[in-house]
Amino acid sequence: MSAVTTGGPGGAAGAGGPGGDGPRNGGSMLTKADFQSDQETRWCPGCGDYAVLSAVQQFMPELGIPPERIVFITGIGCAGRFAYYMDTYGMHGIHGRAPALATGLASAREDLSIWVISGDGDALSIGGNHLIHALRRNVPVKILLFNNQIYGLTKGQASPTSELGKITKSTPFGVSDHPFNPLALAIGADATFVARTLDRDRQHLTSVLRAAAQHAGAAFVEIYQNCPVFNDGAFEALTEKDTRDHNQIRLEAGRAIRFGAAGERGVAIGPDRLLEIVEVDAVGEQALLVHDPGRDDPGIAFSLAKLSGDPTGPTPIGIFRDVSRPVYGRGAARARTASEEELEALLMGGSTWTVA
Repeated sequence: MSAVTTGGPGGAAGAGGPGGDGPRNGGSMLTKADFQSDQETRWCPGCGDYAVLSAVQQFMPELGIPPERIVFITGIGCAGRFAYYMDTYGMHGIHGRAPALATGLASAREDLSIWVISGDGDALSIGGNHLIHALRRNVPVKILLFNNQIYGLTKGQASPTSELGKITKSTPFGVSDHPFNPLALAIGADATFVARTLDRDRQHLTSVLRAAAQHAGAAFVEIYQNCPVFNDGAFEALTEKDTRDHNQIRLEAGRAIRFGAAGERGVAIGPDRLLEIVEVDAVGEQALLVHDPGRDDPGIAFSLAKLSGDPTGPTPIGIFRDVSRPVYGRGAARARTASEEELEALLMGGSTWTVA
């Protein structure tokens, strides 16, 4: 693995608390330009990564944290290039290990804002265990999962989120593995913040990034990201003008879940206690589920994550879960530091064996 140096932020990491020392540009307000590195951005033309990168760079000044106290850690894949294009500190780690690297950094440096950028293959295949343990521990990192339902960098093989039957270079007779549902996986790991957004919806994407940044603890954000070369149009039901209103189920805290061009459809709890899509005129507004991402029990959030089998029809987007839990290595959850005497006793004690 190698540390990313992209011209270098203008100061030592960790100088002061969040926002305490002001930006590095002479005390003036931070701008998008402060987070753009001098590296040429290289993805395939039309790749959704461009839109996400631009949105993140545009959003970063809102944090009020100077670039030298922000870290982007990436794994292997198209998304791995992200760290090179952010003029912050960063690391391009090995395949699937970005959450593990971020956990180590978060454990040692409470003063940093740490972001993980990963793809569906990187995070859910070789990196699956690292991801779920970062979430269950509630490590204070923000994990952005770019999901294009394909391996892009290695030229179009099936990924853990590729749909059943999909013909790819590695599955010429169709995918036979049941795909992961990233949000259901995260909620099953008891993640405290879980959300989904779209690469082509700048406003929605930014609002989700803002909420993730404000969350204390681990934040998991799935971003549907188009791969124009190997899986073009996978999310067009949610992004194209003539279909998005019919298929985007926007989750808004405290509001009944309605969707459709005129809000004519909604989500309700059926007689079997399972969520179902209904016609509002048929059941009435009062029957609709009112969204509450702060509900401690993850059952409803999990059901919302499972409401759509794939993004070709009505699919929820927004914040599914946002709850509080002790943060890994912070406050009461932080173990005290051992003294030198205690450390020596630990290292020299315990059960020992002499091998002849």
